[in-house]
Amino acid sequence: MPVEADIPEFLAELGLEEGATELTKAVGDLSLMAFYFLLRVGEYTIKGRRNESKQTVQFRIKDVTFFKKDHRGILRMLPRNASEEDILSADAVTLKLENQKNGWKGVCVSHHSNGEEYNNPTKAVGRRYIHIKKFTADPNTFLSAYFEEDGLRRDVKDSDMRTALKVAAEALDYVGTRGIPVDKIDTHSLRIGGANALSLNGYSKEQIQKMGRWRGDTFLEYIRESLADFSEGMSKSMSKLFGFVSLEAGVYTDITQATVESEYEVNVSTPAASAA
Repeated sequence: MPVEADIPEFLAELGLEEGATELTKAVGDLSLMAFYFLLRVGEYTIKGRRNESKQTVQFRIKDVTFFKKDHRGILRMLPRNASEEDILSADAVTLKLENQKNGWKGVCVSHHSNGEEYNNPTKAVGRRYIHIKKFTADPNTFLSAYFEEDGLRRDVKDSDMRTALKVAAEALDYVGTRGIPVDKIDTHSLRIGGANALSLNGYSKEQIQKMGRWRGDTFLEYIRESLADFSEGMSKSMSKLFGFVSLEAGVYTDITQATVESEYEVNVSTPAASAA
């Protein structure tokens, strides 16, 4: 089931608490990345047990490129040795996939900064990048890597993300406010939640398909639009909360009372109404 931006934001803000572990910080940043970039879990975590049959190659340090606008407002690529200050104030970031589940190679996705100080996809990538570079210069290091005080490398696993998402959903009362049982929330919830956020903000099927790199209408993968122009404004729109209630989840949980007591501020449209 889909989640909104409040779930990754909740997890990211846990990393700001005193005594937060590097794992907590990494899970928070990766959840923001997964939501905004519509990522598959295998693109940003490792499995507890390795599966050699998977095509997807995780994002690595060398797959990340940051951009800042010059005095004319044109995006310029930051050098690999850019300062932490420049990286954390970048206006956009691009992630390049070496290979992915549906077979496409060299696919890039990008996002502009949404203007948020912390819950920002550009800054989330920047924080991962800076943290990892402090401990290793290996460009093939996965973005899932993190280093605790002992200096040993560990990686965020899919099970770490799964556990954190359920904790966040419980804390934000997704059952009571949205009718979505916690056991229906999983790592895929970030990917489909991001897609849902784009749809609710009026982005077209083609735009969402391209951002999420779905196989349907495969020609969309080859549209030669500028990545910067294509994704501009997406992250700002996706951070808006709609407070949607899942009607599908109503078969699992009685959401009638929560819906009745909610303020009626949601515009409802149906395919028939849209076609009229």
